[in-house]
Amino acid sequence: MKLTIKNAAGIALVIACVFGALDTAFAQAQKRRVIQLSGVVLEEDSAANNSRPLAGVHVYVPKAGRGTTTNNMGFFSMPVLEKDEIVVSIVGFEKHTFTVPEGSPEYQTLVITMTLDTTYLPEVVFMPFPTEEVFKQAVLAMNMPVDNNGIDKRNFNQELMALMLKTTPMDGYQNQRYYLDQWAGSANNRFQPVSNPFLNPFNWAKFFSSLKKDKKKK
Repeated sequence: MKLTIKNAAGIALVIACVFGALDTAFAQAQKRRVIQLSGVVLEEDSAANNSRPLAGVHVYVPKAGRGTTTNNMGFFSMPVLEKDEIVVSIVGFEKHTFTVPEGSPEYQTLVITMTLDTTYLPEVVFMPFPTEEVFKQAVLAMNMPVDNNGIDKRNFNQELMALMLKTTPMDGYQNQRYYLDQWAGSANNRFQPVSNPFLNPFNWAKFFSSLKKDKKKK
């Protein structure tokens, strides 16, 4: 296929149009001024009727892929362009979106108040029985011996309660208190001599005395 002068002129015209469009778009992008956007993000506390700084909030431009997060004081600062769409988001709060207006000052400061994203779930009732009738039958089948106050006196048996106290494992709070007490004791006693209770003759005397008392009881 021969390249005629007419075809060459057409190709040159197309190339010129493409480069002209690119130059126009680049020129328009260059005309968008850079704005230093700063601000403070607050959490609205309706119960106390005041606001407090909100840390870790994402402030970003989705289309440009740039952004920042607020510090412990809820402050942020980032460069943006005119007509940029800014999104402010954090888990548990509604997203806040705004557009940088054209003709904004070179340094712009905002105060943004986030609103809680409250979701109300339907009420759920947990029952281990499929129907109320089955529940009544299960309760009647237990045949619990209770007194007039509705309390089983066997639950107040001293030996049973002592056995439960001895065999029931510690929960999370009791474990925490035990290890904290151990740590506090080790910190206080680290500069003191550590004694072995097995080498204490008074402990052995108490031990043999308790054995004699047990034999007398039997």
